[in-house]
Amino acid sequence: MSKRIETDLQTFVKFWLVPIGIILVIFLIEKALTGLIIIGISIFLAIALRPLMQKVNGFFTKHFGRDKKHQTVSAVLAYLIVVLVLGTIIAIVGPVVVNETARFVQHFPETFETTFGGWEGINNFGRNIGVNNLEGEITNALSGLSNNLLGVLGNNLVSSVSGVANIVMKVVLILILTLLFLLDGPGMMESFWNRVGTKDGENKPAKVGRRIITKMANVISTYMSRQVMIAIIDGCASASITFVLSLIFNFSSSLALPMGLITMTFYLIPMFGQFIGGTLVTLLLLFSNPVAGGIFAIIYIIYSQIENNIISPKIQGDALKLKPLVILCAVVIGMYMFGLLGAIIAIPIAGCIRVLVEEYPNIKAARG
Repeated sequence: MSKRIETDLQTFVKFWLVPIGIILVIFLIEKALTGLIIIGISIFLAIALRPLMQKVNGFFTKHFGRDKKHQTVSAVLAYLIVVLVLGTIIAIVGPVVVNETARFVQHFPETFETTFGGWEGINNFGRNIGVNNLEGEITNALSGLSNNLLGVLGNNLVSSVSGVANIVMKVVLILILTLLFLLDGPGMMESFWNRVGTKDGENKPAKVGRRIITKMANVISTYMSRQVMIAIIDGCASASITFVLSLIFNFSSSLALPMGLITMTFYLIPMFGQFIGGTLVTLLLLFSNPVAGGIFAIIYIIYSQIENNIISPKIQGDALKLKPLVILCAVVIGMYMFGLLGAIIAIPIAGCIRVLVEEYPNIKAARG
């Protein structure tokens, strides 16, 4: 027995158009994903720069009085300070890395002979572990590795050039958008909240939304400012260790500053950045003096334990109120989704999610 189902036009439209609309939105988001990520990174950086901008603005207010123009000048100065600092770090560290690598290659035979006793010492070690011709094994392995690398570089040369150009374009866009968000973002947000009725307090959902957004911005800016503070301490410690080792092992003490800048910069990458920076500095010091590089690694490992268990918790405190397991999961997810950049922003994003969870009862009450 057949049944006839009748439906009105409104139900029919909802049944078909809503799924189609959702699919269309997902398709458009996928197409614009790169642009959305660039905009998101720019907003994140603008929020992270907010404490510095506020300090600069406070300086102008204290010495020159309150003026709307000071906020614009403060945003530009805060932006320029960060760009100049990053440019200075690159200008100092880049030549040192290149020079140390070139010097290591130039003096490799002498270092190899002094440290390992040349190929004779390598072969003696090989005979002790049951390998009669360790020199030949190493030579064949290096030859195969170099041939593979040359093949890969040759095949990917064109794509690498286009990839570098694409990265440069994205970086320029992020820099421009970050500055624009610093200049126009606060005013746009204030205008938006006033329009939706938070100024007179009548619109409760908008009022709750404004409080949530403010808390999220505070999470991001607080995390980044304290992370920079700990990174500076880490860089100073690395530079001090390198300077002392240079006096003991008679290599250039001018390496202290670049080594400190390397560890300071990489420390901004949560969880893994300290390991990456310490490993890179260890390798560069190995180029100058293998013994000094090994001692640096041992001292830095000891210091990193002190920093991670005493210094960092003391400075960061309970600002984000996140458990270590949550932090690790957030970093892993962020890293696999967006690489190192995802690892950097993963923890403050987790803090923002915590804010949403805490404010959920207020959101529910405002909607009711």
